[in-house]
Amino acid sequence: MSATPLSAAGPSGPATLLVIAKEPVPGRVKTRLTPPFSPQQAAALAEAALTDTLDAVRRAPARRRVLVLDGAPGCWLPPGFEVVPQVAGGLDERLAAAFAACSEGPALLVGMDTPQLSPELLAPALDPASWQRCDAWFGPAADGGFWALGLAAPNPSLLRGVPMSTSRTGQVQRQRLVDAGLRVCDLPPLRDVDTAADAAAVAAEAPGSRFAALLTGFTAS
Repeated sequence: MSATPLSAAGPSGPATLLVIAKEPVPGRVKTRLTPPFSPQQAAALAEAALTDTLDAVRRAPARRRVLVLDGAPGCWLPPGFEVVPQVAGGLDERLAAAFAACSEGPALLVGMDTPQLSPELLAPALDPASWQRCDAWFGPAADGGFWALGLAAPNPSLLRGVPMSTSRTGQVQRQRLVDAGLRVCDLPPLRDVDTAADAAAVAAEAPGSRFAALLTGFTAS
């Protein structure tokens, strides 16, 4: 389904931008934030993080902007995004399917756990010239995973079978790209929001974000 016409999106660019996300429903998202936060507060923080992420993607240049969603879109979805459902299976299968849905490259995928995301952070991978020297872009996460993955030619087999949600996920995924003979370029490392400590650190990195404002309200009350 398509949420809004692409004409409502931000500036055009060379790549498809994919955001993989889960509908911010209490008890289903950010469960590692409870405690100290309630399930409702954790879901609100997840929604704020997703909103910040979508806003950054909306303002970045892209050929298409696609939200790959587990659940239903809500009022947090801005104009200019296509919405496609996630497939069943493990995270590796869901990521692989997201790339498989791109009929042509390049494509860059990010998650919803980095509300400090900005168009500036994405800029190196969205420069048309960068795809002349890079076959893949990789954004490592502080917990050992990755927050961004870009492929000049989307190939689902590069993700299938990669162990997800481990301290070696990023290492294994990046090596998979190298072993495939791809020229890999790196984006700066970012910290995902998983725990309350992560939330505080990320909010400090992005003090003007919706996520930071909401976290401040919750911790001040």
